[in-house]
Amino acid sequence: MESTFSIGKVIKYILLILFAIVFLMPIYVIIVTSLKPLDEVSLANMWTLPTAIDFSSYAEAFSKLAPNFLNSIYLVVPATLLSALFGAMNGYVLSKWKFKGSDLIFTLILFGMFIPYQSILIPMIQFLRTIDLYNTIPGLILVHVVYGLPITTLMFRNFYANIPDSMIESAKIDGASFLGVFRHIIIPLSITGFVVVAIWQFTNIWNEFLFAVTVTTGDKQPVMVALQNLSGSQIVQWNVQMAGALLAALPTLLVYIFLGKYFVRGLLAGSVKG
Repeated sequence: MESTFSIGKVIKYILLILFAIVFLMPIYVIIVTSLKPLDEVSLANMWTLPTAIDFSSYAEAFSKLAPNFLNSIYLVVPATLLSALFGAMNGYVLSKWKFKGSDLIFTLILFGMFIPYQSILIPMIQFLRTIDLYNTIPGLILVHVVYGLPITTLMFRNFYANIPDSMIESAKIDGASFLGVFRHIIIPLSITGFVVVAIWQFTNIWNEFLFAVTVTTGDKQPVMVALQNLSGSQIVQWNVQMAGALLAALPTLLVYIFLGKYFVRGLLAGSVKG
């Protein structure tokens, strides 16, 4: 029995190691290619280590992406905070303030999750032009806040559903208003929910491409659009592109490194249970 269990455990770990290797192979190619000079970059030498480590591709990629990198920061920070705040308010109202038609409103909000991006591009751009927010970072922030409301509302509504109503009733008896309960009780209890929503929104907004490439142009574009523009028109500098891809992915990687445990904790707390 013990030998059978041991063999099964060994097989399991072997499979996990193989899956990890397959998953990490593209990352290995990206890192190795980014450290090679351009004359060493080719399909034949894709798996080979560089003869000498060259960081010039990182310097070139950073110099080209730096303005767009700042655009992404100016975009993702307020868009994440606003969508999390509005989602929390929606979730609080729809979970703790049961009024006639609340379930219908919640269903209609969730319907926004299933609307394809491509189907609303033309009216969205026309609307942004009408309010003079086309080709601006605030316009892109507005788009992401509105499109992020369905998922953030769902997350917070399910999270707040686990908070006992008796706690809210006790606060009301003590004289707390509806918004006072939200400010002094709900928000302190939902820090893990805010972390989950913030990580989710930060990652989605940072990596999003379609809205960024259609709503903004030129020096207003976020880093993911600028990364695509690194390819050039004649010669593709793959080492520079790989270095740029690593630099562009660094913020989301750091977020998961430092906040990943809170993300898992928030998931286990029920913030995305359906």
